[in-house]
Amino acid sequence: MIYSRFAGALMRAALAVLLVATPALILPEVGADSRQAVALVAVFVGAFVLVEYASTYPGLVEFRHAPPFNRLRFLSLMATVAVVSLLVRGATDPSPLTAGVAAVGAAVGQAIDFPFSPVRLVLLILPADAGPVEVFVLRAASGLALLISLMTLGVFVALTRAGHWPGPRAAFNVWVNLPTFDPTAGADVVARLERDARINIALGFLLPFLAPVAFKAASAGFIPVSLSAPQMLIWTMAAWSFLPVSLFMRGIAMGRVADMIRASRARAEGGSGARLQPA
Repeated sequence: MIYSRFAGALMRAALAVLLVATPALILPEVGADSRQAVALVAVFVGAFVLVEYASTYPGLVEFRHAPPFNRLRFLSLMATVAVVSLLVRGATDPSPLTAGVAAVGAAVGQAIDFPFSPVRLVLLILPADAGPVEVFVLRAASGLALLISLMTLGVFVALTRAGHWPGPRAAFNVWVNLPTFDPTAGADVVARLERDARINIALGFLLPFLAPVAFKAASAGFIPVSLSAPQMLIWTMAAWSFLPVSLFMRGIAMGRVADMIRASRARAEGGSGARLQPA
């Protein structure tokens, strides 16, 4: 059991390292200093994931034992980073693959680029003298990132609606899967979970609109996002799309856990056993 858990943690750490290194592997020209910085961050992220998943006790990662929650989030982030990296590469080193990615991104970006839309607000982070190529790449990147996030959210909602998350016959340990949530503190645990679920869903909805404005205000005096800093553009787009979908998924998951606790209490009152483990 210990060896299988360590092997799983090692595999997850390797995938996390690959995620961090993906832009540097796809982009055509990456300086030596950038490669060293990427390697340092990749090692740190890999070590963090290894320690989290190799440990028996709760850490900082939520829903460690409630697949495929974190697997979906990882796939969403990896897909976003990969396609945006290909899109940025195509601006200087075009190929049939990058041209196909750019065509899909342009179609999606144009379709949802209307006044006050998230894509229109994302264009605010470009410098005032940005050229048409930079505008095209950022619009396409935001369209692709938003499309991947919506697909991820749709898959997770379908899993919860179909009763496949958490597994219908699997025990759900609140202490391990929600390490930062104390079920014994404050008011009734169900009410707190439902409140936190609503807050997370509301933040997930507002973040795509508020983040570009906040980034524009905070980046005054710093290097603006542009094709001259491709890795910054890639990770900015990844964060812009990944954080809202993560909040949406967390809110939906916490609402689902609240429903499970309510159902567990009803079964207990009816004399049947409960499969939920509150701690």
